[in-house]
Amino acid sequence: MDKIATDKLRHFYERQLLEKTVPFWLDHCVDNEYGGILTCLDREGRVYNDDKSVWFQGRACWIFSKLYNTMGKKPEWLRAAKSAYEFLINHCIDADGRMFFSVTRDGRPLQKRRYMFSETFAIIAGAEYYRASGDKAALEMAKSLYHIVLDLYHNPSKTLPKINPATRVTKAHSLPMILLSTTQTLREAEPQPEYEKNAEEFVQTVVGDFYKPDEGALFENVGPKGERLDSPQGRCINPGHSIETSWFLMHEALYRKDDELFQTALSILNCSLDIGWDKEYGGIKSFVDIEGKPAEQLEWDMKLWWPHTEALYATLLAYTQTKNEKYQEWHNRVRDYAFDHFADKEYGEWYGYLHYDGSVSTTLKGSMWKGPFHLPRALLLCTKLLESV
Repeated sequence: MDKIATDKLRHFYERQLLEKTVPFWLDHCVDNEYGGILTCLDREGRVYNDDKSVWFQGRACWIFSKLYNTMGKKPEWLRAAKSAYEFLINHCIDADGRMFFSVTRDGRPLQKRRYMFSETFAIIAGAEYYRASGDKAALEMAKSLYHIVLDLYHNPSKTLPKINPATRVTKAHSLPMILLSTTQTLREAEPQPEYEKNAEEFVQTVVGDFYKPDEGALFENVGPKGERLDSPQGRCINPGHSIETSWFLMHEALYRKDDELFQTALSILNCSLDIGWDKEYGGIKSFVDIEGKPAEQLEWDMKLWWPHTEALYATLLAYTQTKNEKYQEWHNRVRDYAFDHFADKEYGEWYGYLHYDGSVSTTLKGSMWKGPFHLPRALLLCTKLLESV
């Protein structure tokens, strides 16, 4: 890719970010009455459910803080980040220090779940908001939650088990992968030796226990020592998660200047794209059984927005670092499919869910699970990456 092509692609991503995506959320998601953000938006940005996702108070705080820190000091971005942060700390933390999953518009608790993702997103929110605002309390909140999460991660008996451990013990890829990214974000805000040690632990767990080079796949669930499980759960590949993990690992490898780890990350990217890409209709499948048996998830062949955003950035990062044209080809393939099928050219942002053939399943733009995170993050990262090459 020559300089002209690089500049053209950078301008494309920057326009998609600043003209098509961020304005959609900034115009519609900020709750000016109760604070925080609303994510259940229809195609045009109208609210169809005013309950609030705690995940997205953290995620939105992170994205608006990141925009402020990297794309220009726009006061409206910092205001949105502050609104999400303040709602998060005032309404989303339970008396035991754990976080809710969802709350009402005015902040009354609705759901609390066993897993720790509300906390991890609050951690990255506090770390990035601290960098944007200078509010040291935000960083201290992030560090406090981080240690709560680490304790639960290392002592799983403190939470209700998903599967009876007396019968079967399993562990999930999602925890070490998200904790790697969470640790990286904290390390950027305030470098500490603890983060180096923890990042190494999460890398070794992901690569050593979940990635099976002989089968060419990164598995979602394994036994306690990385054992392969012969069940639908044990055979499950989530290509989007695996692709996202590949660029977390690439970031760690570049930070450490560790070529061996970078090559492992590329191998995970390669096999995940190969497993996940729908060779008949295009796009990335949601779930795949590694042995070709029926996947138990009913949405297995649907095309969801977020794996495609992860693939946009992962393939571009791989290409800029290696200059291997196969990654440019993959990037172009993913970009063409994504912007042809997910992007709403009239109202901005992306549809979230497509049928197997690429037709739109629902026109919603946001939900308790979809909001201002995966797409703006990928567009921002692609823009900044292309600025640096």
